[in-house]
Amino acid sequence: MTLETLDPDFTDGDAPDSPDADEFDPAVLDALSAADYRFKVWGGDWCGDCQRQLPTFGAALDAAGVPDDRIEDFPVTKGPNGKEGEGVEAYGIELIPTVVVETAEGEEVARFVEEADVSIAEFLARELEGADVRA
Repeated sequence: MTLETLDPDFTDGDAPDSPDADEFDPAVLDALSAADYRFKVWGGDWCGDCQRQLPTFGAALDAAGVPDDRIEDFPVTKGPNGKEGEGVEAYGIELIPTVVVETAEGEEVARFVEEADVSIAEFLARELEGADVRA
């Protein structure tokens, strides 16, 4: 993993302590661990939103038992024309953190961009609940 902020133990600035596994809603963990989903995470360790949100998301993936080989992280830098980094153009990444959830076949089934009224894990669980995807 190259994004330090995706580590559940990351602490810097305003980053809250990541919750323990038993603090996550079991339905959220079930949604994240279903169907062999692949998680593609764009962020920057320099980004305040990433520092606040990604450690908890990393903890949720860990609590859900999502194996490391199904999580790809893509560090993003600030360039003169916006965000730069691997996959930024191909996936249309403009704001971070962005998390794209794909099936094992590469079909995008959910996307989180920058922030929502709930955590990244909860947001994606809601989106995945409506996705008709089976392993």
